[in-house]
Amino acid sequence: MQGYDKYAHEPFAVTVDLAVLTLREGALHVLLVERGQEPYRGHWALPGGFLHPDESAERAARRELAEETGLADVSGLHLEQLRTYSEPDRDPRMRVVSVAFAALLPDPPEPHGGSDAAEARWVPYDKAGPLAFDHDRILADAHERVGAKFEYTCLATAFCPPEFTLGELQQVYETVWGTALDRPNFRRKVLATPGFVEAVPGAARLTGGRGKPAAVYRAGTATALYPPLLRPSREGRPA
Repeated sequence: MQGYDKYAHEPFAVTVDLAVLTLREGALHVLLVERGQEPYRGHWALPGGFLHPDESAERAARRELAEETGLADVSGLHLEQLRTYSEPDRDPRMRVVSVAFAALLPDPPEPHGGSDAAEARWVPYDKAGPLAFDHDRILADAHERVGAKFEYTCLATAFCPPEFTLGELQQVYETVWGTALDRPNFRRKVLATPGFVEAVPGAARLTGGRGKPAAVYRAGTATALYPPLLRPSREGRPA
């Protein structure tokens, strides 16, 4: 554009950061990398890096995930943009604005460090801190976003076996939300939500104790939950 000086404004960098969550051994885990370079060398952080001039933020996020953790073309990855973090002092090197992504990954493989990440591993969510930069804040925001996604979508079924009991589905919700749920109330809400789950005819599973075998279900055809399955702390609030 004639007359426009692209050097009139102070330059700054754009990065992407990924808060990737999963369930492992009945607990919520987050994917972390050990930084191999300064700043924060030797500290744990979310995977991420600088945006290249010729790529979108989502493309950069997938590239950094592959380079730093070895998780490339993983099936079942649910990735969505979380928000932008732009505090002027968030990076000691220069002014850096980060586009953060929240991600869910069922049945994840083991990661391995690469690029400028010395190591990568799944870490229990409640033990994942303090992190480098402002990644504690990003991780907390991602956890809240994922909790909300479970209220309005059927993503929770992706963390169950192909055929599951309602007790197993409830355990997924309790793990992600970090709160116990009333079993009869949960069962009633799930079965009253059209397309959420489908009964497997003639199937039942012993779940321990002296009760009768539990009915078995599979994921239904719905992708959104209506009415939503709200967390106990949010029940009664206007939609």
